[in-house]
Amino acid sequence: MNAKEKVERWIRPSILASSAYKVPASAGLIKLDAMENPYPWPEEIKQAWLDELRSVDLNRYPDACPERLKGHLRQIMKLPPSMPILLGNGSDEIIQILALAMAQKDRVFLAPEPGFVMYRVIAETAGARFIGVPLREDFSLDRDAMLKAVQQHQPALVFLACPNNPTGNLFDQDAIHAVTRAAPGLVIMDEAYYAFAGKSFADYLGQYDNLLVMRTLSKLGLAGLRLGLLAGPDCWLHELEKVRLPYNINSLTQKSVEFICQHYQILEQQVQQIRQDREKMLVSMSNLPKIHVWPSQANFILFRVLGENAGFVFTGLKMRGILIKNLHGSHAMLQDCLRVTVGTEEENSRFMDALAEVAG
Repeated sequence: MNAKEKVERWIRPSILASSAYKVPASAGLIKLDAMENPYPWPEEIKQAWLDELRSVDLNRYPDACPERLKGHLRQIMKLPPSMPILLGNGSDEIIQILALAMAQKDRVFLAPEPGFVMYRVIAETAGARFIGVPLREDFSLDRDAMLKAVQQHQPALVFLACPNNPTGNLFDQDAIHAVTRAAPGLVIMDEAYYAFAGKSFADYLGQYDNLLVMRTLSKLGLAGLRLGLLAGPDCWLHELEKVRLPYNINSLTQKSVEFICQHYQILEQQVQQIRQDREKMLVSMSNLPKIHVWPSQANFILFRVLGENAGFVFTGLKMRGILIKNLHGSHAMLQDCLRVTVGTEEENSRFMDALAEVAG
């Protein structure tokens, strides 16, 4: 038996049939494809941060339960002091922890779609059955369809992203409350983009015994550090901590996040700038006759190319040095759709000029 035959024998069939998540090369391009904060730290802050890192003992394991860091995060993110926090290597690892803890052969994970692709990928990798509930044509949450799916499938886990990725919109709060009340298992409010919307369900933690709130620092400007968190009732997090790998948050990430928490106003100012620039981009893009733009409460904008192939526009932008996300083919509702991250003023201007050339 050769190596290929051994792989086919021992790797799970569901993995063999799946595809790896691919991140495109971006060297030499204006990178507007991954919802990153485009702004670096001021030089004096960067130097002070580097000085702090000198104190990290790299020969020692990181703090396995960094309570001081959790306290900083609870404060800057305005999370209830009574709610424990679980830390993950980005929100992806938190989704994986949830899946490993809750997935069984006949259990269902459920989320509206189009949505964050990793809900489905991780659920199916862990062995759960994933059910996607279509959003309405305007990408709003279909309350009746969600409640019907909850009743029919009795999901162990429901993911609700607010604002939603890749559509950028907030879901109706009454609909979210109704789904949370109806859900027999956990409801995860994914608030990766909450800072750009100014809305959060954190105030409802504890009011629902099945509600957890998930956040990440990646969109705020710390994507390279990979830190996410999950907050909610202790009875849930106590069990989920059993699945979390020890030392999953490295020492440099812990020290760096503790440092920037002391200078959080920098990130807040950058978020405010991104929100202002987002509104300018929405207006400018709406003025292009071949572009249909959806409102956004996140740091990115979803748009559809009218009368042109999305792949043609995507390639045309890339040839002009602009990398965005091509969503065509990822979901039936995203035909000829592209997603652009809000960048710096100069990056946004170059994107708009290139878009006008290609699809104007």
